[in-house]
Amino acid sequence: MLSSIKHFFKERIVESEDETSLNEHLAVAALLVEVMIIDGDLADAELNTVTKSLGQLLDIEENDLHDLIELSKKEVSAATSLYQFTRQINESYSIDKKLQLMTTLWRVAYADGKLDKYEENIIRRIADLIHIRHSEYIKCKVTAGQPDQLSG
Repeated sequence: MLSSIKHFFKERIVESEDETSLNEHLAVAALLVEVMIIDGDLADAELNTVTKSLGQLLDIEENDLHDLIELSKKEVSAATSLYQFTRQINESYSIDKKLQLMTTLWRVAYADGKLDKYEENIIRRIADLIHIRHSEYIKCKVTAGQPDQLSG
C-alpha cells in the first residue's frame, strides 16, 4: 500500500517514526488529496489549503510538501477504495483528531469558493467510513465554512 509515499516519508521526513505514525500520515495526505482532485478542477486555492494543512497536521517542511502532494495524487489515482486510507484513521485516531481531519477536508473543499457535489459526496463517504455522526459532520462543515475559522 502506498509504497512510493511510504518510501518518501522514510527517506525524507520521519526517519525515526514508527510504522503506525507513518501510516497515519499517509492516510491523511491521501484523503486531503482525494478531496482536492475529486472534482477534476485543481484550483490553486485548494492546493494551497492542502499544502498548508499537511504542513500543520503532519509537521512537514515546505520543501517536502510539493513532492508529497505529487506522490499522493499518484497513489490516490491508483487506489480502488477509500477503505485503505480510512482504516488507518479508525485504528489510530481519537474522535477529536477525526473531527479535526473532517474540518480540514471541508476546508479543502471550500478553498476554491465553491462546493462541488463530488467533494461533498466524498467527504460524506469518508465521514461514514471513519464513524463520524451526522451532527458532527455538519458541525465540521459549518466550522470550515466560517472565514474566521479558516486560519485555525
